[in-house]
Amino acid sequence: MSDYFDYVVIGAGSAGCVLANRLSADGTTSVALLEAGGRDWNPWIHVPVGYFKTIHNPNTDWCYVTETDPGLNGRSLKWPRGKVLGGSSSINGLLYVRGQRQDYDRWAELGCSGWDYNSVLPYFKRAENQSRGEDDYHGVDGPLQVSDMSFKRPICDDFIRGVAELGTPMNDDINGENQEGVGYFQLTASKGRRCSSAVAYLKQARSRPNLHIITHAMVKKIGFTDGRATQVHIERQGKPMTLGAREEIILSAGAIGSPQILQVSGVGPGALLQSHGIEVVADSPEVGENLQDHLQIRAVYKTRKPVTLNDELSNPLQKARAGIEYILNRSGPLSMAASQVYAFSRTRLSNERPDIQYHFQPLSADSPGEGLHPFSAITASVCQLRPESRGSIHITSPDANQHPSIVPNYLSTDLDCQTAIESVRFTRRIMESNAMKDHIAEELLPDPKAITDDELLDQARSIANTIYHPTSTCRMGADKQAVLDPRLRVNGVTGLRVVDASIMPEIVSGNTNAPTIMIAERAADLIIEDRKSRQGAVA
Repeated sequence: MSDYFDYVVIGAGSAGCVLANRLSADGTTSVALLEAGGRDWNPWIHVPVGYFKTIHNPNTDWCYVTETDPGLNGRSLKWPRGKVLGGSSSINGLLYVRGQRQDYDRWAELGCSGWDYNSVLPYFKRAENQSRGEDDYHGVDGPLQVSDMSFKRPICDDFIRGVAELGTPMNDDINGENQEGVGYFQLTASKGRRCSSAVAYLKQARSRPNLHIITHAMVKKIGFTDGRATQVHIERQGKPMTLGAREEIILSAGAIGSPQILQVSGVGPGALLQSHGIEVVADSPEVGENLQDHLQIRAVYKTRKPVTLNDELSNPLQKARAGIEYILNRSGPLSMAASQVYAFSRTRLSNERPDIQYHFQPLSADSPGEGLHPFSAITASVCQLRPESRGSIHITSPDANQHPSIVPNYLSTDLDCQTAIESVRFTRRIMESNAMKDHIAEELLPDPKAITDDELLDQARSIANTIYHPTSTCRMGADKQAVLDPRLRVNGVTGLRVVDASIMPEIVSGNTNAPTIMIAERAADLIIEDRKSRQGAVA
């Protein structure tokens, strides 16, 4: 293996796998894809419900933890991020959600030309192999398998009807013309198996002689020569290695990893870097700032009858039966995603478009991996789609092995607080609907005694948790403070781009995996265009 490549891609996650495939496709460029974790050989990665086994598991998860947050009554949260081929797409909930048209048009309004909805839609379509077939909004020739959910239960249908009673329309395609509506999620899965970005984009590409996939490669820092990114210093199996890049280094380490690597490499807030003895290559104050995430408020309700998965999987014999069903048919409880039903609804705070999202599950647990409750119950998690609160990612050491400080700063604006209050009330109205009321025996979370605005906000601060969607820590923009330009090139240096969820100027209205794959699809075209332009200039 050569120590020099045309492109070095840091991070084999949702975006990095896309780039590795697209940049190596014509066979004329050499690409090194670096992943700090290992191969995706853990069988639980490929079983849809396996996220219960892979998150909070140090073999597949970075196991980040936030700082204590005043907005959460002083609590800190676990923030899982994938540390394996496929990154977070190998351990996420498999839900395929693009966001709203207005999200991308807003990016363009902020100066990010070429990122409006009409411009990004072709890249969503290019990535997708939609099981329902091709139409104006969906593609069938892409590597990412998108399919309908096979696991359904009657109480899910009742939840759908309950939401519809409140005025949210039924909508079986939230990734089509309009997002608003309630229905069953589609999954990044095929025939009962997860389709991570590694499965979608690396399965065929890994045999190319010009693509080198290097696992267990912990990036220590990026090296610069006269302001140009030229080297990546890594540690692999306890040994230091240096890889050179002839064309570009592309950072796809995610909304936590990318700003951390920039900062330890000398690109970031000057004062922060100097406080850790790091030479400042480019003073870029917003590296690590503007952190956004979706905060979910989990409502748990006991049900009157044994109609939930808590009942179906309450003993070893039933669990064994579920396992056999999956082995034989790739169906049953093991084929289910993190949630079954979505609802994109409007509170009274939003007249124009949905401002909250539901993830409904016919089960309940304290957290993934801890087992189901020993009683019949359901969960309806609700999150604000476009929070105003902003946090930060700051290094705590020049050593990239040390996790950075994660400060989400949740529920720190009036709108976010008021939306949390309205969300809890909206959930209660769903449970009081004609379709749901006969199911409900008792509200467990939040505290049913919480009625006033202050009481409901305190409940949100006490029980809310991340829904695992960190973004925007290396935002692109047309202004001088932006970390990246709209072609995702790092301002202040050359030869370096960032391509992952951190580039979003503002978080999208929904789950972030599909938008991150779209970002990488478009970035690949930008990178190839710029290479051809450079070659043309030399000629």
